Amino acid sequence: MRATVERSHLLKSLNHVHRVVERRNTIPILANVLLRADGGLTLKATDLDLEITETVPAEIGQAGATTVPAHILYDIVRKLPDGAEVSLDTGDGSRLEVKAGRSRFALQVLPEADFPDLTAGDFPTRFVLPASALKRLIDRTQFAISTEETRYYLNGIYLHVVTVDGKPMLRAVATDGHRLAQAQLEAPSGAEGMAGVIVPRKTVGEIQKLVEEPEAELTVEISETKIRISIGSVVLTSKLIDGTFPDYVRVIPQGNDKILKVDKATFSGAVDRVSTVSSERGRAVKLALSDGKLELSVNNPDSGSASEEIAVEYPADAIEIGFNSKYLLDVASQLESETAEFRFADPGSPTLIQDDEAGNALYVLMPMRV
Repeated sequence: MRATVERSHLLKSLNHVHRVVERRNTIPILANVLLRADGGLTLKATDLDLEITETVPAEIGQAGATTVPAHILYDIVRKLPDGAEVSLDTGDGSRLEVKAGRSRFALQVLPEADFPDLTAGDFPTRFVLPASALKRLIDRTQFAISTEETRYYLNGIYLHVVTVDGKPMLRAVATDGHRLAQAQLEAPSGAEGMAGVIVPRKTVGEIQKLVEEPEAELTVEISETKIRISIGSVVLTSKLIDGTFPDYVRVIPQGNDKILKVDKATFSGAVDRVSTVSSERGRAVKLALSDGKLELSVNNPDSGSASEEIAVEYPADAIEIGFNSKYLLDVASQLESETAEFRFADPGSPTLIQDDEAGNALYVLMPMRV
């Protein structure tokens, strides 16, 4: 294999693919990136659950393929000067020679034949949508993904199609048992019959990073066990979580009649300030609501107490309810309108939070004892 590629193209591509490679690997080939010279230079990296492939323009002197340590190659290319032409040459096949200007590197290689391939199989569901639309679904829900490994079926975003007012909607849902985030958009053509799938946390994070141009279009393909996303010259293939997502609709409260409307920025600032003295473990903040005002307070026996009062729109009966302050701030940061709407039932029941205007996202928070 012999190829010459511009440093900026190679670095951008390595930046996309090398993130998949775990720093510690018990299987040596998984620490490597596959380089294939054939019409262009194709790079591929995988951790057996997630695979990213990208092809960059290159001058091919001799077709061929090899694999080299991903993080080392990335660091080498990152440290080369801007505008450098990078030459990659396997010579007799025992080493990969990397040359740029007066710099020379010889890297250990492993054979291409050992490199695993995730992409086999058919993807019966296929649809196209703007990259910004998928990123918005992910951005508004991913903070609620569970990190608890025992409930592995909550370690991702549940992507599925539902019918709302006779219209098919592509919906994303994430929950960790304490909070739930739901966002949706009009289902693109081809998505109507798709089965519900759980996209793993690591894959969700990579999709967010790959959307560098929001106006670009991406293609989503789904099979029973895998999802494949193509954006520009990058193709991400990932296994799906093999599990059943819980019936989240039962958690979303329907009859909460105590409605609070509050300026989002004012509320976030007040929560942030009073939670400064909250304990790291509990992070509890109490909301005391009465006609036209909201008092936020924190009482921590170890460090002290704090309170702040803000004017709100709240015509219902007085109520006192506690929440994790971090969860409140997470939800507030995802709301798009200037006014946040909270719907309460009682201090022990889930609370519904959404934008004041009829948006396509909603959030559910479980209260805490304070």
